[in-house]
Amino acid sequence: MLLLSRPDEIIEERIQTKAFQEYSPAHMDTVSVVAALNSDLCVSGGKDKTVVAYNWKTGNVVKRFKGHEHEITKVACIPKSSQFFSASRDRMVMMWDLHGSSQPRQQLCGHAMVVTGLAVSPDSSQLCTGSRDNTLLLWDVVTGQSVERASVSRNVVTHLCWVPREPYILQTSEDKTLRLWDSRGLQVAHMFPAKQHIQTYCEVSVDGHKCISCSNGFGGEGCEATLWDLRQTRNRICEYKGHFQTVASCVFLPRALALMPLIATSSHDCKVKIWNQDTGACLFTLSLDGSGPLTSLAVGDAISLLCASFNRGIHLLRMDHSQGLELQEVAAF
Repeated sequence: MLLLSRPDEIIEERIQTKAFQEYSPAHMDTVSVVAALNSDLCVSGGKDKTVVAYNWKTGNVVKRFKGHEHEITKVACIPKSSQFFSASRDRMVMMWDLHGSSQPRQQLCGHAMVVTGLAVSPDSSQLCTGSRDNTLLLWDVVTGQSVERASVSRNVVTHLCWVPREPYILQTSEDKTLRLWDSRGLQVAHMFPAKQHIQTYCEVSVDGHKCISCSNGFGGEGCEATLWDLRQTRNRICEYKGHFQTVASCVFLPRALALMPLIATSSHDCKVKIWNQDTGACLFTLSLDGSGPLTSLAVGDAISLLCASFNRGIHLLRMDHSQGLELQEVAAF
């Protein structure tokens, strides 16, 4: 509430409300994953078996892609391109082009169970896929052919990401470990110390020096994110504790406006938290009440985050540094 004094000395009350835009939903069911294609567009997938390209600045669906027979589990964009991949519970990986046909450009079949990891190499020439079948596959993006295969017992893959400017792939697993793979021969180059809980997601910093992983859990047990050093020591650097249910996603935030390095996490407890990367202090918590579990988090631009949820589609969140750090929900679609 804001009190304003007019010349006639009558006190006027005005309610300050934050602008919020409810756009047409991108999906008609739970959204499993969202990723930024560029500074205007995102691609997402969910239980409706559909991959959607969406302009989150205008609220318009750009294109819908249908071809999978089951829920979409992952999407991965080719950098500086209109092309991207989707993975599904149908065990298939499909390649799409925003400016091409609505039919997939490629269909990659090689896993025996649901595909749960996708990572595109920095030079866009290779794709790494991982599955609940304990297997990683390396594909040639141009030919669509599998070029390497590796399996590790009980290594149920939960997520994959490629280290910038390096031949290494980071992978989280249900066996509570974080593995670093060398794509040259697809062999494990390093295993980080096992955590107490399943590792659900991982991301590498832009400079390739650090990575974060996050844990499942309940009632505050587990439910944390962990910062690791990817360089020589490869030690655990910091932990971020404060969520009460599984942390499903974690991202490094752009350094454009903040005075310190930040990370963000989203959780099944309906909360998005922003953390001081160096100290582990929680700087802000946004509760997205009624959203259900938050499933995926992606950086839209220097001040925007995209957050997928079970019940309310995709949330557009904006960081504001004008009066200290805040995170606001500005739209949903």
